[in-house]
Amino acid sequence: MGKNLPTQRRGRGTSPTYRSPSHRHVSDAKLPRVAGAGTVLEIRHAPGRSAPLAKVALGGAEFFMIAPDGLQVGQTVAIGQAAIERGSVHALGHLPEGTFVYNIELYPGDGGRLVRAAGTSAVVVSQGDRTVVRLPSGSFKEIDPRCRAIVGIVAGAGHKDKPFYKAGKRVNAYRSKAKSAIVVRGVAKNPVDHPHGGGAHQHVGRPSTVSAGAPPGRKVGRLSPKRKRRK
Repeated sequence: MGKNLPTQRRGRGTSPTYRSPSHRHVSDAKLPRVAGAGTVLEIRHAPGRSAPLAKVALGGAEFFMIAPDGLQVGQTVAIGQAAIERGSVHALGHLPEGTFVYNIELYPGDGGRLVRAAGTSAVVVSQGDRTVVRLPSGSFKEIDPRCRAIVGIVAGAGHKDKPFYKAGKRVNAYRSKAKSAIVVRGVAKNPVDHPHGGGAHQHVGRPSTVSAGAPPGRKVGRLSPKRKRRK
């Protein structure tokens, strides 16, 4: 019998390598349900995230939000108010076209699901019965205008430019993100470890593409390209 693939072990979630240490996480960084003007108390590094978090005080309570680029301690952020400034939280239907936003809700009140990684942002393209947003991938998505988002660009851009000078630093950094710092190619493994392993020289030994409907254990390598329509 062969071994499970790394993707299968990750999906099972039983190995400590692929289990995120939740006791080290600062907060889930969801959008608050209250409205008003909050004050930024501090900007904190969050293990397991590429972007820093901002601690905001509002109405006697404190919450964490994903910090936008350029946010400073002592700055005021508006939540559900008329001012459209960096770090303010608004419904998508109230934002003009061309506004950069992040931490977008998929459904009203879910706290933010889209565009949360460092250096990313989406753009409000058009308004109507549904608000059209262009995501960092370039795709367009129609969202309920009542869904909220934060104005600005996520802080922490360029964090990947800083190299890891020690292998242990990379291991510790990836451990907080529930990822393995070491990635080995399938063709470099033994046949017991991977479907592409073994052989006199490193080669796949079968068609390198797999169908899009293949099961998880067989969906390894390159997905088969889409069929081109002949004119």
